[in-house]
Amino acid sequence: VKEEALALGFDLVRITSAQSFSEDQKIALQRIDDGLMDGLPWYNAARVRRGTEPEELLPDAKSIICLALNYFPGPRKEGPTGQIARYARGRDYHRVMKRKMRDLVAALNEAFGTTVAARWYVDDGPMLDRAAAARAGLGWFGKNSNILTSELGSWVFLGQIVTDMDLEADSEIRKTCGSCVACIDSCPTGAIVAPYVIDNNRCISYQTIENRGPIPPELRPKMLDWVFGCDICQEVCPVNRKAQPTAEPSFANRGLEVIDLAKLLDLTDEEFKKRFAGTPIMRAKRVGLQRN
Repeated sequence: VKEEALALGFDLVRITSAQSFSEDQKIALQRIDDGLMDGLPWYNAARVRRGTEPEELLPDAKSIICLALNYFPGPRKEGPTGQIARYARGRDYHRVMKRKMRDLVAALNEAFGTTVAARWYVDDGPMLDRAAAARAGLGWFGKNSNILTSELGSWVFLGQIVTDMDLEADSEIRKTCGSCVACIDSCPTGAIVAPYVIDNNRCISYQTIENRGPIPPELRPKMLDWVFGCDICQEVCPVNRKAQPTAEPSFANRGLEVIDLAKLLDLTDEEFKKRFAGTPIMRAKRVGLQRN
């Protein structure tokens, strides 16, 4: 399984059981109750309960293949321009990841000479992707709530294949961030309200991508030059010092390292589609990007 995954271009692969994620379910439901996920109506209790019970996603599920794909394009380029989060500068990762996972299942069918029952997910599915990655030993939770991997830091997309194959599970990584609070101290809007706890409404990524209304006036001066997403809590993380540029062509830079804000304001709908087609930036739409 791991050899096939690496051959298809995934950078990391680990395996965990399809047992319930009961503790992660409690934490996620508490986040919703506390209002920390307000503004994301699709992230609700029913979704959390379904995503933490793998057998609800695939009857007779036995294992979860957890995958990571490096997307790091390189260090930040400074200048009097707007910044776009690194994950959004290449092709839409949902399509890239799902294509590779589909190909992996096909390769396993051929290798085992049978039809493997499988469902695969990226972060647009119900599964708690970081909970699965942590239990599989792919990485550990950083205080910014990202998964930190020993090999690539947090610059990775996560995917999971829930399957009826009974595979040997990997062990969790016994690592923590120790006393480091670099991400907490560096967040300009104070969105990391406690270690491992994010207030969605204070997060620059939420405000520039998911929020369809006006950005709260008190947050506007704190958002710096970010026009889509934010990388600050990853940029300051010591684990990310070892980051290496991605080898995946789909995530190569497309001239989106920095954005001319004056030209951005003059974009027409047609120009917006032409420049950002196939990238996650399309999610914000032209009016949202110009508002940011």
